[in-house]
Amino acid sequence: MDSPDKKGVLPELMMPESHIISESHSCPLSDTLTETDAVEVLPSSSAIDGSAHPFPHISERTLLRKLDLHLIPPLALLYLLSFLDRGNIGNAKIEGLADDLYLTPDQYNMCLTVFFFTYAAFEVPSNLVIKRLRPSRWLPGIMVAWGLVMTLMGFVRNYHGLLTARVFLGVTEAGLYPGVSFYLTMWYRREELQLRQALFFCAASIAGAFSGLLAYGISHMRGVAGLEGWRWIFILEDADGGVSQHASAQEGVPVVEQRLVVVVEEAGEFRWEYVRAAFKDWLIWISIIAGWGFVAPLYGISLFLPTIVRSLGYTSSTAQLMTVPIYVTAAILAILAAFWSDRVRLRSPFLIGGLAMAGLGFILCISSADPHVVYAGVFIAACGIYPAVPGHIVWLACNQAGSYKRSTAIAMQVSGGNLAGAMAANFYRAKDSPGYTLGHGLALGFVGAGILALRLTAEELARLGDKAPTFSFINKNSVAQFYSGVVKWLEWAL
Repeated sequence: MDSPDKKGVLPELMMPESHIISESHSCPLSDTLTETDAVEVLPSSSAIDGSAHPFPHISERTLLRKLDLHLIPPLALLYLLSFLDRGNIGNAKIEGLADDLYLTPDQYNMCLTVFFFTYAAFEVPSNLVIKRLRPSRWLPGIMVAWGLVMTLMGFVRNYHGLLTARVFLGVTEAGLYPGVSFYLTMWYRREELQLRQALFFCAASIAGAFSGLLAYGISHMRGVAGLEGWRWIFILEDADGGVSQHASAQEGVPVVEQRLVVVVEEAGEFRWEYVRAAFKDWLIWISIIAGWGFVAPLYGISLFLPTIVRSLGYTSSTAQLMTVPIYVTAAILAILAAFWSDRVRLRSPFLIGGLAMAGLGFILCISSADPHVVYAGVFIAACGIYPAVPGHIVWLACNQAGSYKRSTAIAMQVSGGNLAGAMAANFYRAKDSPGYTLGHGLALGFVGAGILALRLTAEELARLGDKAPTFSFINKNSVAQFYSGVVKWLEWAL
């Protein structure tokens, strides 16, 4: 990265809607740790050597490790609880929720769908609020709110009660994922960001595994205190929610200030033009479409995986346990993919490759009625989707200059993507059991659309990158070289 000019502002960042452009993408201007309206320029690691480091007696690796220990565990725990709470309705269903509340299949699907409408509607406003409030207050605050909603959900008596609870769950959980995704861009450099995003996002995979294990044990509590077993799934899976509130308040780690090379000033006042700039950026809308390729299959799997596995002929308890290895493997692959994506400084090959892998899994599900093949197909699909999601959010976040526009863009992407979640809630209908051909086919269609949108995004960013070569994160031929290397390796392996 070139040195800043004498005013401390990089020329490309002075343009009103400029992108910081490259295949793997530079992170833009970010807020400082004091939650003021000053911003920081985060350099690549190559920009800091022993002579340039403002604190040469402090190891960069040590600072990064301290930052990771203070931020990632509490944020990941917050997301684990969030994803656990929104997805455990699938576990509750096969333990008798629908029967005890006399829900029709359409009513159950509506309870799934309505969550995504409020969840999507409140994400952009929440990300604008987090810019004005301390994240250490906002994030734990919404956690307490959704914990209360989840506890009350364990006491609903009919369809309307469950529907209302899901509406408010969407409102209270809306701010977490886009808020944390934006928050991480304030702390990490471009070549460090995806791994941390993956560690945070892997909480979703862990939540899936944890939910299956918990549901297996909690389901045996039917009759305790006169409550059905599925009610205890809602009540007990949120009982430890308060653990993360204090931990996340430690976000003011002063050592990260030593990682800043230059601090510049940005307009401190919020202006609607920043929000309008994000809404007028067509590349963000393409990114939303690409996100559908991840989000629709992701929620289809997370909401219906226990049901899909049980429909293959397994008991409810066995189906709960069989979901665990899928999520654990997906989490491991997400971390490995993020590590190598940051290492080689490429995003699109890992994103497109992940969706291609997911597509293969859904093709297996459609093409065979053998329970073992279908289970393998769902396994492969999940292992393709989960590793790609962190890279997708990072790819967009690191191409938006200006913190308000970036905050809005991230919320738009997550919000728009979650509309696909509303659609996915209706993919796997009861009348399509046990094959669920329609659901798998729709997921496959979204995967295909996502691949096309990712390819268009990569080409456009490459074109824009040629206009700003000083911001290039990699050599412009690196993507072609990467794909060429993969082809040669496959030729050798086969």
